Amino acid sequence: MNANRGAKIVLNWLERSRAQRIMWLMEELNLTYTIKPFKRQPNGTAAPELKQIHPLGKSPIISILPPGEPEPMILAESGPIIEYFLDHFGGGERGLIPGRYVAGKEGMLGGETQSWMRYRYFMHYAEGSLMSPVQVWLIMNAVKNAPVPFFVKPITGLITGKVSKEFLDQELRTHFTFLENQLETAPGDGLFLCGEDLTAADIQMSIPVIAALNLGIVDGKEYPRLVGYKGRLEATGAYRRAAEKIEALEGKPFVPI
Repeated sequence: MNANRGAKIVLNWLERSRAQRIMWLMEELNLTYTIKPFKRQPNGTAAPELKQIHPLGKSPIISILPPGEPEPMILAESGPIIEYFLDHFGGGERGLIPGRYVAGKEGMLGGETQSWMRYRYFMHYAEGSLMSPVQVWLIMNAVKNAPVPFFVKPITGLITGKVSKEFLDQELRTHFTFLENQLETAPGDGLFLCGEDLTAADIQMSIPVIAALNLGIVDGKEYPRLVGYKGRLEATGAYRRAAEKIEALEGKPFVPI
């Protein structure tokens, strides 16, 4: 049986969304899948047709039709999708999940490896903590650059400047200094966040890290380890294959957001 285990997989793709990392994961797992693209509305919100697939209408949304089943399963949210795929399509065998226990401490409280503990943490940290200030920066930047009458421009500039000075700049510096230090202390000379090898946690972390550096949300000169990490993520074959598919879909260079 092929890598799909007989399942038919559809990625419901919304342009300029975080669905790229699910595509990247499927490339890492050597899965065969179909992409069903959706356009954003003129105001930037998601296509309303996505709500016919999942009530929240967010992307990524995965449809999986197991062999012999009449209806597909619907999976939503990056974290649960990634974990489900790792459970059923050989994530451990492909090295995307670090070994959990130190030899001789299997099943013991506190017996987990440092790499596995990092993996579990960063799988949740990406959306639970890091993406929030990145998203706020994107919103503030959109407000600051919005086409408004000239007499309103100083007001929008004042609001966004105050938010950045009193909250956002320090919040971003806290997170990205933390990540720089995490790479410095990671097993295996900090090639990836959990050790020498790419894991699914790196795929989950890729969107906020690459977006922040590519869009100038943070200054890469302050975070040389993160810049190197970003380069290693972008250089993986599966990442490039996913990016090329996105560029073909959207007709422009891919920028994670």
